[in-house]
Amino acid sequence: MPIPTYSDIIGAAERIAGRAVRTPLLDAPALSEATGARVFLKPECLQRTGSFKFRGAWNAVSRLGANRAAGVVACSSGNHAQGIAEAARLAGIPATIVMPSDAPLVKRERTAASGARIVPYDRTSEDRDAIAAAIAAEEGATLVHPYDNADVIAGQGTVGLEIADDLDRLGLAPDLVFVPCGGGGLTAGVTLALTERFPAVRVNAVEPAGFDDYGRSLAAGAIRRNERLSGSVADALLSPSPGEIGFAINRSRLAGAVTATDDEAMNAVGYAFDRLRLVLEPGGAVALAAVLARSAELRGRTVVVVLSGGNVADEMLAEALRRYRSASA
Repeated sequence: MPIPTYSDIIGAAERIAGRAVRTPLLDAPALSEATGARVFLKPECLQRTGSFKFRGAWNAVSRLGANRAAGVVACSSGNHAQGIAEAARLAGIPATIVMPSDAPLVKRERTAASGARIVPYDRTSEDRDAIAAAIAAEEGATLVHPYDNADVIAGQGTVGLEIADDLDRLGLAPDLVFVPCGGGGLTAGVTLALTERFPAVRVNAVEPAGFDDYGRSLAAGAIRRNERLSGSVADALLSPSPGEIGFAINRSRLAGAVTATDDEAMNAVGYAFDRLRLVLEPGGAVALAAVLARSAELRGRTVVVVLSGGNVADEMLAEALRRYRSASA
């Protein structure tokens, strides 16, 4: 099981340059004033395909070997699907995506728009990894796992690398970083990059309430699974269990894990649109939700919040905004 290193993240940054968007690190005065902290936002909702996933997808696709022409297979509820589909389109190779049948329509449509073939499955009764592995074996394609893949993790680590570079230019060091967490690939990449540059930083994974497999796994020192795989608005983060590769990194480098409820995630989506003019999906907003819910703990610190994706259905965005404005009235 190859474990990516900091040098692998440097290499990934070179490969994705000119393909992925170098998203800005945004100062957030309203959040800073509300918390008494210095808060920065990393808006991966502005990334190509609307989430951080394109980074790891392109890094993995660009490193395909001799069977490149056979294409790639991936399993995803939508954001990795879109990242892989777009990376495959740019590389001129076929892509097959195993997607849950209840994935948001906007994610299914955008995946198909990049030319990928979609194979639906029932996330409550079928094993997506087994389905994807069978297709890859039958067609000779390369399976690119959404988070348990060293090249994918190295690509996602470029989020942390960019955060580190931008804070260095400001003469600042981060105290706390909050990262949305499903299978742990983004968290592992960001944590690896930031702890190499800032050994004292405390990176926290943020999970949907009721799907806290990462928190339980960290506490146990071994991988624990979620009992269910549906039932949260944060569909992008509903993974069966932590990936082995990412967990090998996170178990020693991650400060801990916290959760955000559906109501907190929806409130964060509404806040982001109303106060920041940023479009987030609930899974992409859980780190912001954690900061909004823990403002008293942040005073005097330099805080970075990763906003991991913005592929939200219009109806959900409208509902989040309605709830937020109603609660704020």
